[in-house]
Amino acid sequence: MDLFPLARPFASLIEPETAHRLTIRALRLGLAPRQREPDPASLAIDLFGLHFENPVGIAAGFDKNGEVPDAMLALGMGFAEVGTVTPRPQSGNPRPRVFRLPLHRAVINRLGFNNEGHEALKKRLLARRGRPGIVGVNIGANKDSADRIADYEAGIRAFDGLASYFTVNISSPNTPGLRALQGREQLDDLLGRIDAARPADPAARVPVFLKIAPDLIADEIGMIVEASLAHRIDGLIVSNTTLERPETLRSPDAHETGGLSGAPIRPFAEKALRAAAEAAQGRLPLIAVGGIDSGAEAYARIRLGASAVQVYSALIYDGPGLITRIKRDLAARLRADGFSSISAAIGASR
Repeated sequence: MDLFPLARPFASLIEPETAHRLTIRALRLGLAPRQREPDPASLAIDLFGLHFENPVGIAAGFDKNGEVPDAMLALGMGFAEVGTVTPRPQSGNPRPRVFRLPLHRAVINRLGFNNEGHEALKKRLLARRGRPGIVGVNIGANKDSADRIADYEAGIRAFDGLASYFTVNISSPNTPGLRALQGREQLDDLLGRIDAARPADPAARVPVFLKIAPDLIADEIGMIVEASLAHRIDGLIVSNTTLERPETLRSPDAHETGGLSGAPIRPFAEKALRAAAEAAQGRLPLIAVGGIDSGAEAYARIRLGASAVQVYSALIYDGPGLITRIKRDLAARLRADGFSSISAAIGASR
């Protein structure tokens, strides 16, 4: 994401990871614009015991180390998700590992959970304790871990009292074998141990979401919904990047391995969301992500059954002004269809 529209042509010439680090640095220095207008009341929604001023959040992957969650909230995000974070620092896969596909408004990445580890993120979250805003922590497992489920348990314990919510990321395609945790036997083991790692007192338990892949079939998603309900998971994030490569991709980098995000992932993410909404039948709130780049698309996902949405790749191409545009358009579409709130529109197209 570049912060200044005039700089966008020049930012596109910079290697993607370098451009990203420069963006994070600018945000840390307070160089980003702040939201100037209050969110319309119609965009507020209460979920999982949390009050969201609006349903548009920044997806995990942008702020892996929790350096700028408050800057993202100041831009107008309704919530910010940091991570994915692993217990021990890891460098991730060799560079280059991020590829822009500007013709398709897409990105391919094979970062591999590069991050500074639990301790670095914990220090930053301790420093912001007491500040307003919903900040979730996306937790993962180290690539060389002997017990990956133990890494997720460690994440729950490390950020207890610091995270507004947790996201359990078992759907990244860039850690070998990670997606196998979406199978029923391993999933039951994972979710059971995560549930046991949470505080026994219901009042002290923050929400835990499970982030799933868009490449699952409907029966697999239905199984994940039932397993999540059985183990007291609070919601699903639908979905992560895809390993699929649509035939329409014509970029010279389309052959690169890794997860595809951005506009081309939209049909895969929408299909997964439909399957999750059909399986959940209102029993499990859903957060939609993948190819959302407008108020129209955010509204479509809400009508399909999402309670909130997340964006990331579209910001790389449109900059931070996209956040305000999505919210304005979303509020206008709610009003035009006679809905007084986001809650009233959830699942209206089902």
